Amino acid sequence: MATARPPSAAQQTQLDNVNRQPAIEAADHAAEGFDTLEDVDRDFDPEEMDMESLGESVSLTSSIYQHCYRHGRRYHMYRLGRYPLPNDDDEQNREDMKHAMMLEMLNGKLFFAPIGEHPQKIIDLGTGTGIWAIEVGAQFPSAEVMGVDLSPIQPLWVPPNVRFYVDDIEDEWLNGSNYDLVHARHVLPFLKDVPGLLRRAYEHLKPGGWVEMQDLDHMAFCDDGTMPPTKEEYPVLEFLDMMGWTWGKLGTDVRIAPKLGDMLREAGFVNVRCKVYKVPLGVWPENPALRLVGLYLRMVVEMVVPAMYSTPPCTTKWSDIQREVFVANCRSALKDTSIHSYMMHYFWYAQKPPASGRK
Repeated sequence: MATARPPSAAQQTQLDNVNRQPAIEAADHAAEGFDTLEDVDRDFDPEEMDMESLGESVSLTSSIYQHCYRHGRRYHMYRLGRYPLPNDDDEQNREDMKHAMMLEMLNGKLFFAPIGEHPQKIIDLGTGTGIWAIEVGAQFPSAEVMGVDLSPIQPLWVPPNVRFYVDDIEDEWLNGSNYDLVHARHVLPFLKDVPGLLRRAYEHLKPGGWVEMQDLDHMAFCDDGTMPPTKEEYPVLEFLDMMGWTWGKLGTDVRIAPKLGDMLREAGFVNVRCKVYKVPLGVWPENPALRLVGLYLRMVVEMVVPAMYSTPPCTTKWSDIQREVFVANCRSALKDTSIHSYMMHYFWYAQKPPASGRK
């Protein structure tokens, strides 16, 4: 097993300059879904460390920059098992590809909430590689932009108004309030308590501020009858069904995106709005722009299939050979241009009432 290395000089500079949430408790969290902590890449025993005497900087080094390796993929150490997908280079490339897909689909638009031209505070929940936060920071130099994620995988060089924090967005928020915009993209299927997150977003927004949640409904649709109706004929349906089962074992809902409207209203938001886009699953459209969007989504799904089938619920259900065969069959189905399937992408945005109280 590889041994953990201390952060480089550049990483240590980042630790000094960027206020990251301490991760002392990371070693105390059970590795939900992982067999044992022997899967963790480390060269210390957390049980033998005097965390109080070592101080915060050592806890950051020993916890935040630790990783877990399983089936050749790297996972976050902080709140180990809380997020089921990897955080390695392949997954970061997939996240950036999703961002490219969104820009192409929305003609470069980053969000729909009407926050004006001079917002002061924006937070990006589940920021991932930080690419959305970085572009928003460049677009709005007046705003302080914060990105929050379980993994410290964001780049070192960012606009001066952008900062990143390591934290669990379903915990109590410690990174300020009075936000003009609370944004989350492609994180809803990994949340155990979406209504709770919306309530916290409401509490930390300034009066008149906006929340925007962007996510896919993880189901395949078809308008012209070209999509085979069974999982045996179209393995993509089996993959999506398996995703629902796997994420369900983790206590989350992959099809929560269409249900968000009532949750936003119950949290106290007004002016609840929704835009829905059909996103082609493959390069079957004749329109060049849609074909490019479909290519991005196809590649995103192709990359997530093997990652999902390496998560603990699937590894106990499928053998290595079964997973490899299925991944190959799924990729073949995704490249079949005679099947005109698509997924639905939801953009929900809503406003905290301008008055200080709830309505």
